[in-house]
Amino acid sequence: MDVEIDSMRYIIVYDSNTHSLLDSGSAIDCADCLEKASRFPVQILTGGYEKFSALYPFLRTQKILYSIRELESLNPYPVEILPGQLYMGDYRQATNPQILKDLKLNALVNVSDECSLICRATVNLEDVNKIDEIQDSIKERPNVFFEMEAFLPKKNELYLSLVLGNVNVTLLNKQAKFAYKDEYEKFKLYLTSLLLLFSFTCRFLVSYRVVDALFNFLLVWYYCTLTIRESILINNGSKIKGWWVFQHYVSTFLSGVMLTWPDGELYQIFRNQFLSYSMYINFVQFFQYYYQSGCLYRLRALGERHNMDLTVEGFQSWMWRGLTFLLPFLFLGHFFQLYNGITLFQMAQLPEWKEWQVLMCGSTFLVLFMGNFFTTLGVVYHKYMDQDKAKAL
Repeated sequence: MDVEIDSMRYIIVYDSNTHSLLDSGSAIDCADCLEKASRFPVQILTGGYEKFSALYPFLRTQKILYSIRELESLNPYPVEILPGQLYMGDYRQATNPQILKDLKLNALVNVSDECSLICRATVNLEDVNKIDEIQDSIKERPNVFFEMEAFLPKKNELYLSLVLGNVNVTLLNKQAKFAYKDEYEKFKLYLTSLLLLFSFTCRFLVSYRVVDALFNFLLVWYYCTLTIRESILINNGSKIKGWWVFQHYVSTFLSGVMLTWPDGELYQIFRNQFLSYSMYINFVQFFQYYYQSGCLYRLRALGERHNMDLTVEGFQSWMWRGLTFLLPFLFLGHFFQLYNGITLFQMAQLPEWKEWQVLMCGSTFLVLFMGNFFTTLGVVYHKYMDQDKAKAL
């Protein structure tokens, strides 16, 4: 061994972490030992083993100056990343069969933008860019198809077909869809404010059956318009939980029955209670719109909600963070509906009872209570279950 070292003119030592002669490490220690047995200086390659394979053609010669043609004729080896396992080089090195043979490479990975023409039976070529592009394309295809489908004409659902016929209500671009959704939200806000003021006026300032009829007619028109607009929004990609849509049909029916209830003793008994209920419900809906719109804006900015998501007169899973304080107000409104139903059924036991509207309104209020209460309760229950599962994990 000593004889072999003694006969070597160029000895270069390198390791994985030596970057300076001031460092202490295996390369320094090894060079000290070799220098004792060598007649020539032992060189230490700073920068670690990564540079050795790339600089080897220059280290093996004393030549310092090179012409451009000489540099082009040199075949430096790739930079060694993992000893004997992973190298980083350029296109010319990848196409050099001698380098592939010397380094015993059996696979090449293309991570550059240029198109590689390598094709060898003994070498497997994997194009990372192409693989990534294909994977990204696969991921994007469902979104692309979903967006394309959203702009294709759709057959109207039964309700829209009855109201509008076969008119195509699919909006042709995202801006138009978002503008229509924004108009829907503004419509709800303005009408809720108007209904709150109207119910307050009927409850405390005016007590005429004609004014009550105008109020009930406004309710019928409002809920009918809501159902049509919501159906158009659903047709254009909005997702609303089934009950929060269906309850507007129920509310339309209830308002229509109240509109036909003739003035009489039982109507006057229930009138103030109904107007108080309307005031409270419209106040809560106004309150909900204010906080839900802010919450939806924040979630859309974070990419957690769809741009076509809407505010609702209830509680949904996305409201869990930041809007749980609304739950007591919602449950109070639900129990107000239960109270109205019980009151109307008790009125049906009175000897003065003649109008069919009493039992019909009582049944409708009970349907509203059960739908709203159990839907909200289901959302809360599932959220608590999800939190328990997350804690268990």
